[in-house]
Amino acid sequence: MPDKQTSPYTPIPMHLLRSYPESVDGLLRSVELSFDNPADCKAFYKGYNPGQFCQISIFGKGESAIGIANASWEGDFVRFTVQRMGVVTSALHQMQVSEPLGMRGPLGNGFPLDEWKGKNLIFIGGGSAFSTLYATVKHISGSHLKKDFGRISIIYGTRTSGHVLYKESLKRWHENHEIDLFQTIDNPEPNWPYLVGFVPDTVRAISPNPKNAVAVVCGPPIMTKFTLPILEDLGFKPDAIYTSLEKRMKCGIGKCGRCNIGPKYVCKDGPVFSLAELHTLPNEL
Repeated sequence: MPDKQTSPYTPIPMHLLRSYPESVDGLLRSVELSFDNPADCKAFYKGYNPGQFCQISIFGKGESAIGIANASWEGDFVRFTVQRMGVVTSALHQMQVSEPLGMRGPLGNGFPLDEWKGKNLIFIGGGSAFSTLYATVKHISGSHLKKDFGRISIIYGTRTSGHVLYKESLKRWHENHEIDLFQTIDNPEPNWPYLVGFVPDTVRAISPNPKNAVAVVCGPPIMTKFTLPILEDLGFKPDAIYTSLEKRMKCGIGKCGRCNIGPKYVCKDGPVFSLAELHTLPNEL
């Protein structure tokens, strides 16, 4: 039998540090989890790369795969932005500060940041899936890594202004001359100061330059499906376009086989894939 401390099935003991709403309808909430054991925190961030995910377990309820939404330098906690959809996510929304829960991770491979050094980065996101892009931008722009990359551009869409995540950070990014942030909502609203329209249409209108650039797309499946071909039309090569298939996660460690696409296990070979890789696999978008 594997040692209890190294078994991939054994959750890291955590407790709820903070919980706060992100959307006006209450369906999106960020939770910040703290480590019961400081040594677990050190080990976690030694292996963390933006784009990875964790399995969050609520005792008596089950577990759910959720993308990590913070940079490693932010503190001794892990943030997740959770859409209330089922038993586990509803329980997470209702948890009180200091209540215990478990976490397995970090899981998956995350974004290949070393391969992207020296390139301009275009992040295209929507809905709660924007969380992993948010973590990646913070990871790069708020640390010594910024000098390793070119210009950062962000195209971020939500259904309404009331569903915009991370409002204070976005305000700072609008004021940051090293970041180009384009926000859009699906339909016009009074006093909305930014763009209006669906994300794929906004990408085509902005037409980011593919020269020496990488584009990363994370959002609802329908948004991703229609955005990827637009990027190809704009001149981005398939090996310069990335997306995450995080929503396919099940066990997280390649044992249940429910996340496979052809020969690939999303939880172990992904969840991040280039479009070039996806073109070799059965179409799952």
